[in-house]
Amino acid sequence: MTDPGLGIGGYARRIRLRGAAALVAALVLLALILADLVTGPSGMSLEALSRAFRAGPQGADRAAAAILWQIRMPQTLMAILVGASLGLAGLMMQTILANPLASPFTLGFSAAAGFGAALSILAGGLTALPPWLETPLAAFSMTLLATGLVYLVARLKGAQAEILVLAGIAVLFFFQALQSLVQFMASPEVLQQIVFWLFGSLLKSSWTSVQVSGAILLLCLPFVLRDAWNLTALRLGDANAASLGMDVDAMRRRVFLLVAALVAGAVSFTGTIGFVGLIAPHVARAAVGEDHRFALPMAAMTGALILVAASVAGKLLSPGAVIPVGIITAIAGIPMLLAVLFTLKPAGGR
Repeated sequence: MTDPGLGIGGYARRIRLRGAAALVAALVLLALILADLVTGPSGMSLEALSRAFRAGPQGADRAAAAILWQIRMPQTLMAILVGASLGLAGLMMQTILANPLASPFTLGFSAAAGFGAALSILAGGLTALPPWLETPLAAFSMTLLATGLVYLVARLKGAQAEILVLAGIAVLFFFQALQSLVQFMASPEVLQQIVFWLFGSLLKSSWTSVQVSGAILLLCLPFVLRDAWNLTALRLGDANAASLGMDVDAMRRRVFLLVAALVAGAVSFTGTIGFVGLIAPHVARAAVGEDHRFALPMAAMTGALILVAASVAGKLLSPGAVIPVGIITAIAGIPMLLAVLFTLKPAGGR
């Protein structure tokens, strides 16, 4: 929060430090994006990448154009979009629930998406849609259903943080049970497809998924940024936020719907990707503080940075068969989570 004792000079210095942190994060993200585009099973030098980029999708070197524009570019862009969406959603979740260990998956959205995808893969061909579109659509639909269930509870019992958490846990276990049932009923071949989807992978990325996820993120951004001051005020506590004239329950429901849209757009095409929405907000707050005018963009950038780094790591660790990013983030997220736990201040020490 803003310290009234800082003065004009101190506040300007803090703004400069926040700008410097954002610039460093942007430069690191740019370096990782280049690394992600260069690395891969087929190999491509930075010079070859530059030539293929300048030549465009219809360049004379068809092999280089296909590798860059049809395979690597969509995967890198999806890593940026999904990471940014999960980072934003995670920060908003931790704020409205007043829980530093909350993430978008606390409310069961990931489990719902997994069940929708698993059901689509098991049923296979129930609609006239092609499989590459049917599975993401089923995941998206189930995520919206989970949203509706939690939102219904919030409308009936109030949108207090405790109510949302308990409703989310109930929805989480419900869809996890359904997901397990579908896996139990699946044949070994279908089960393999379901498990691969649940790993969370960028290999399924295409320009269609980039356009859909990007459109959802762009549509949500104005509403997210509009609530930046309200989210900052909410960090002072419900009573203080209400004393400033804020309808806390209404804001929680509004932010909750934005989180649902962001998570649905992120996981519908890539599968379950954990820890990004949990870790990115903590890194963002450590870098720029609690002011959500700065924390929201930094959380988005940090989420993108984590996921692009996981993509690069997956290619380097297993060049022949790229490791899904969901596995990388889960493994790397464990020490990150422990670091967060050790840096959290006890409630009585505030």
